[in-house]
Amino acid sequence: MKIRLKMTKLEITGGIQDYFQKKMDMLDKYLNGVQVLNCDCEVEKIGGGQKSGKVFRAEVNLEVPGSLLRVEREEIDVYKAIDKVKDHLVLVIKKYRDKKGI
Repeated sequence: MKIRLKMTKLEITGGIQDYFQKKMDMLDKYLNGVQVLNCDCEVEKIGGGQKSGKVFRAEVNLEVPGSLLRVEREEIDVYKAIDKVKDHLVLVIKKYRDKKGI
């Protein structure tokens, strides 16, 4: 699956890109039989400085025939945000497959 990854208010590092790619590659087994038209992803730093709490946001928009599967999660750590978005996307893909009978 070809992924377009956008980083907002973050330096683009190979570590984050590789980690994101690895997590998205894990979705291939759930996407078996589903044609992915586009996969747009964004990782953003939404807070900082003295702000506490969830300061990183990860978002995935997966365009499949007839639907847009969209998941967004916020966390205190960029890697946790990526993990949470991947975990929730698995559930969304399963729901889509059940609905379409794939």
